[in-house]
Amino acid sequence: MHFPKSVRLYEVGPRDGLQNEPEIVPTAVKIDFIERLVAAGLRDIDVTSFVSPKWVPQMADHGEVMEGITRKADVSYSALVPNMRGLEGALRARADEVGVFVSATEEFSQKNINCSIGESFQRLEPVVAAARAGGVRVRGYVSCVLGCPYAGDVVPAQVVPLAKQLFEMGCYEVSLGDTVGVGTALQVQNLVEAVGSAIPVENIALHLHDTYGQAIANAFAGLQMGIRVFDSSVAGLGGCPFAKGASGNMATEDMVYLCEGLGIETGVDMAALLAAGRYICAQLERPPMSKVALALNARRL
Repeated sequence: MHFPKSVRLYEVGPRDGLQNEPEIVPTAVKIDFIERLVAAGLRDIDVTSFVSPKWVPQMADHGEVMEGITRKADVSYSALVPNMRGLEGALRARADEVGVFVSATEEFSQKNINCSIGESFQRLEPVVAAARAGGVRVRGYVSCVLGCPYAGDVVPAQVVPLAKQLFEMGCYEVSLGDTVGVGTALQVQNLVEAVGSAIPVENIALHLHDTYGQAIANAFAGLQMGIRVFDSSVAGLGGCPFAKGASGNMATEDMVYLCEGLGIETGVDMAALLAAGRYICAQLERPPMSKVALALNARRL
């Protein structure tokens, strides 16, 4: 079995990990958290989202966070944008790249952004064009690629044209999101095979949630299929509010541990990563969801 020499981890903790927190995390804490992640070696950071505070109050300080971080030349600081207004804010804040998103099901699209899949693409086309014209890279996300809380199972044929359209629109990378964490390894491999027939596998990332404890198994399945980019969240923060009992995103610590065991480089220092996880979990007053963090922190004590 052949594995890559290295993988790229796309850290989503500051945005996807914190956006559903019930208590507002102070801006200074977010900035400190981001800088701890950078110090641990992570070079792709999903910092915030430029959405209406009415819908995502936790991200209301997006401009202040982007302004407050100490920029490193070799780090990409990204922001999620839902529309042109969000893009304008991200450009003013000097985001290195922006993320745009669509859903794999009409039901989730309506519940999440109150429009159809077709309408969401109509909204995004000028956003992607304007971002690229401004010299900002665009990353595309497809939500609910393996299952939807409203529509149930999702098959690869539903995902392929959406990923292809995002790629052809100008997204340098398309992240396939198992938003509710229902997928299994074989489903991941079938999905990657199907999407990989429409766009290059090197332009595909996996965004896995751990609701049923399958995230690491699914990441391993992705590695076997040639995936080299994985979204993850330190301490397993985050999750989908529509999945009852969801235990968050795939933990960065767990993915780093897997890669180290396979001889795959991540560029991440585990000790510094654990420290970053302990820091934010102390602020949130709860333990990490990462199995590796729990085990290594216990050994440290």
